[in-house]
Amino acid sequence: MIEPIALKDFFISFFTAALIILSGASYALLFAWSKMKSNPRIKWAAYVSYAVLLVSVAELTRAANFSGVWLALSVVMVLGYFFAPIGIWHLCVKTHAEPTTEDKQ
Repeated sequence: MIEPIALKDFFISFFTAALIILSGASYALLFAWSKMKSNPRIKWAAYVSYAVLLVSVAELTRAANFSGVWLALSVVMVLGYFFAPIGIWHLCVKTHAEPTTEDKQ
């Protein structure tokens, strides 16, 4: 049977889940902005946002007593949050590239 979250851990779970969403969104936005502006400071800010995401996922995993499949899902989520903005950036660059003269023929 799944163990329910203790009341003292409910608020921690709620706030860390919200922090996961906010830090994941800020990582994606700052990563894209750093690529558009070619500014390494913004890229470091994106990585700091990702570090906040990692800490939040670790705390949520502890507070919610994740194990087994849920623990594996947390790891997949963290990897997805890291690689998705990178992949989306490359996809946007490829699809919005200027056509060459060979492509026009």
